[in-house]
Amino acid sequence: MITTFKGNVWKYGDNINTDVIFPGKYTYQKMEPEEMAKHALEDLDPEFVNKVKNGDILVAGKNFGMGSSREQAAVAIKYAGIRVIIAKSFSRIYFRNAINAGMPAIKSPEAVESIKNGDEVTVDMEKGEIITPKGTFSFPPYPQTVMDILNSSGLINYIKSKIINK
Repeated sequence: MITTFKGNVWKYGDNINTDVIFPGKYTYQKMEPEEMAKHALEDLDPEFVNKVKNGDILVAGKNFGMGSSREQAAVAIKYAGIRVIIAKSFSRIYFRNAINAGMPAIKSPEAVESIKNGDEVTVDMEKGEIITPKGTFSFPPYPQTVMDILNSSGLINYIKSKIINK
């Protein structure tokens, strides 16, 4: 069970919508997750997919993931290498899509304010802490069922494990 993540930060602003996270022009093309990852944030930051490292952390402002319910937006970021998203706030649908994809989405306006692009940040899911160069910030730990979904790499795998282990 993974409960701690440590990585370098990619920081963006407010109102990043699903069309920016995963461009709408690809929505109806059949793609595997690894192919989706090649298009993550391409309209916002064309260098992202070439420079992101496995284990990096995405930090954003208010209303991250607003717009259409596009599961590919969470999947593309995850498969690009991002392990945790920290934002001032999330659109409700994006938050749920992130969890369903096995991507922790943490709301912490105070941590976002302290974090700079390129900072190294540690997230301890069990303790509910975000450790930044400027301090430690608390967030409510997820309930056990949500942690089980995240540790199963998403809702589908979690459900499959429950059916198989019945």
